[in-house]
Amino acid sequence: MIISIIGQGYVGLPIAISAAEAGHMVNGFDIDTGKVERLTRGISESPEVTSEKILRLQSNGNIKFSSDKENLSDSSIFILAVPTPLDESHKPDLTFLISACQIISKVVKPGALIINESTSYIGTLRNLIKPTIDKLSNINNLEYAVAPERIDPGNKNWNIKNTPRVVGGMTPKAVERAVDFYSSFCDHINCVSKPEVAEAAKLFENTFRQVNIALVNEFSDISSHFDFSANEALIAASTKPFGFMPFYPGIGVGGHCIPIDPSYLTYSAKEVDTDAPLVNIANKINFSNPIKIAKRIKIKLGGNLVDKEIQIAGITYKPNISDLRESPALTLIKELKNLGAKVSWFDPFVKVYDGEESQPLKSSVDLGLIVTPHDVIDFSIWKTFNVNVLDLSSTSKNYGWPKFL
Repeated sequence: MIISIIGQGYVGLPIAISAAEAGHMVNGFDIDTGKVERLTRGISESPEVTSEKILRLQSNGNIKFSSDKENLSDSSIFILAVPTPLDESHKPDLTFLISACQIISKVVKPGALIINESTSYIGTLRNLIKPTIDKLSNINNLEYAVAPERIDPGNKNWNIKNTPRVVGGMTPKAVERAVDFYSSFCDHINCVSKPEVAEAAKLFENTFRQVNIALVNEFSDISSHFDFSANEALIAASTKPFGFMPFYPGIGVGGHCIPIDPSYLTYSAKEVDTDAPLVNIANKINFSNPIKIAKRIKIKLGGNLVDKEIQIAGITYKPNISDLRESPALTLIKELKNLGAKVSWFDPFVKVYDGEESQPLKSSVDLGLIVTPHDVIDFSIWKTFNVNVLDLSSTSKNYGWPKFL
């Protein structure tokens, strides 16, 4: 079976590799010719995909990377795996998704199955993707399904194979074909009654996290006024064996999912003339949290950060990956500078950001901040020289200093 996957980023590339390893003939398509050239040479930005896998599968003829849409023409299945960001007004920006639909419509053959993995608002498959491709292709017997991605970059325990897949389709045949495809490399498939259910499930998964993270971040602010760490109270609460799930405070939320998906849910609510005030409040709390944390740091250092040497350990949005998308550390850096601090940072996964280079942990800074504690970071120099350190990491793990949040 020939599979074409539109988009070769954090979602599309792992799916392409998994499908190729399962024996499918895969076209990995991306409009970014530079990315295609790098992938052809075995260079991957995904922590899930090794150079060895890419080169081996290309050598075997199971996968081909291209920016030429004509290479997609013999595909029986098309998968949409493109970015779905928010615009400046925090509304859905489906530019990439619409473009992908236009590309598919020019090459798709009757009877093909189109699957959307890109996260979007409820009703995207039925009200946008299907009408767009049907109209532009002038084909009336295409099948449509949705199987939202559940990629967690860098997760060593959960991957495409063992993470349950949710599938919803426009017709029973579409569901059957989608299940048949994903079963070739996924252990568990859960079918739902309609595409809207699958789309909503994806949005709710990450909105659940957004709301709970906002709750503990708000709790951390309250705790600071009582002079204790919320982290300690949360660890104590976690001893309850029922009715509680621990989340830990941090400086904010990052990545493509938690900062984005809740806004797609609130957009969905507005489309049917209802509201989601709790979600809106959670978004506001987490987006503003880096600014609030900067102010708490200023108070901790006596109310003045002017010319203070501050170094941040880890600036990516989560440990052990190089992804800077929506990282709250970047907002924290900006705000600390606005308050007069001289800020440097160390991140073994990031060489350069905004014209500044990663610098090894220093022994002479006024303050060290643990933000994203990658496993490979050695904090011994801060310990040896008794550097003043605040642990801002959103984990219960002890790195040698009390939790500040």
